[in-house]
Amino acid sequence: MSYRVIALDLDGTLLDPQKHILPESLSALHEARQSGIKILIVTGRHHVAIHPFYQALQLDTPAICCNGTYSYDFRAKKVLASDPLPPLEASQALTYMQDAEIQHLMYVDEAILYEHPHTVTRTLAWSDSLPVHQRPNLQQIRNFEEAIHNVNFIWKFATSSPNLVKLRKLSEQIEENVGLECEWSWFDQVDITKKGNSKGMRLQQWVESQGMSMKDVIAFGDNHNDLSMLETAGLGVAMGNGVDAVKERADIVIQDNTQPGIAEIIRQYVL
Repeated sequence: MSYRVIALDLDGTLLDPQKHILPESLSALHEARQSGIKILIVTGRHHVAIHPFYQALQLDTPAICCNGTYSYDFRAKKVLASDPLPPLEASQALTYMQDAEIQHLMYVDEAILYEHPHTVTRTLAWSDSLPVHQRPNLQQIRNFEEAIHNVNFIWKFATSSPNLVKLRKLSEQIEENVGLECEWSWFDQVDITKKGNSKGMRLQQWVESQGMSMKDVIAFGDNHNDLSMLETAGLGVAMGNGVDAVKERADIVIQDNTQPGIAEIIRQYVL
């Protein structure tokens, strides 16, 4: 089958552990784009935190952000389709996070908000390594509850904890009692969004708007929040470093994200 769309998760998939795109991936994706294949970044990240990768890939397609909460047009600098968190539900979820002493960030409008610097140490270090024009907008605030009522859109909460039992309990409570979507996006991170949002849903929405179907898509991912697109794509590809549940349910499992597996699949199935 001739695939027409390549959908790429970032962390743990397209990016190596140093947050770089492998040269082999860049080359294969450039060739695919030149041949008319549409390439989309489909990520848990905020759009302000994907500039280096979007620009390196020289894309003109929307980015699907925050696990499908919204799509973003970088050329027009505007949000396209979106389903943000309602303020009431965001406030209810926040109560559980504070009670559980879970580290958390709030993704809003054009910024990532945090209360305490220790919760964004790695992100700040990565940001400082970038040229100024590519740095994400990270803002320290006094408290999240106040911020909820001073922003236009709440895209998601990113929660993390070294205590995985506590993190799992938190996600179960918020899903059951608040009715929000809780997806694992890293081994110690759960993302909280409005119910119904997923990478697969938002990707399918864009693909069908272009007169295509999910059968035309090759999707690459590594974690639970990628399953919705891997299972609905024409070809779902899991990374070798991915979690077992994802590898079990993907169509193909390739090398880990330090190896040129993505390039090999593109050359085998697309070019």
